[in-house]
Amino acid sequence: MISQKLQQAINDQIAAELWSANLYLAMSFYLEREGFDGFAHWMKCQSEEETDHAYQMAQYMIKRGGVPKIGMVDVVPEGWGGPLEVFEHVYEHECHVSKLINELVSVASAEKDNATQDFLWGFVREQVEEEATALDIVEKMRHAKDLGGVFYLNDKLGARK
Repeated sequence: MISQKLQQAINDQIAAELWSANLYLAMSFYLEREGFDGFAHWMKCQSEEETDHAYQMAQYMIKRGGVPKIGMVDVVPEGWGGPLEVFEHVYEHECHVSKLINELVSVASAEKDNATQDFLWGFVREQVEEEATALDIVEKMRHAKDLGGVFYLNDKLGARK
């Protein structure tokens, strides 16, 4: 059985994952309105991935006899100054999510819940990739000398499956 303290911490993370999903969906809508269909598609995929994380955490809790709950999900920002600003925000947000996941692992460790620690390490590893991917996109956008380079990257990210 999973402890009440750990259940609350995971439920908080579920809400954070759903907030992230909404953030990326809002970014997708913004980018599509601005004519960047590829970036919009990438963000929509990112949104779906965050929703899947919430599902994974809920399913894990159920397996361990816990009760997943969805707390309030606050509103997300709706406007940015362009694609570079959007992806800079993505990178900052992924760094924030990494901190949240690390804190969750610390709670599991303090609760001496090895199974939950093991489950969460998959998210720790994924966050390393998420931060690296977001930073790579930001760096490529900063190196693009003109809109042609940005649209090339837009097309490339639009191929995400």
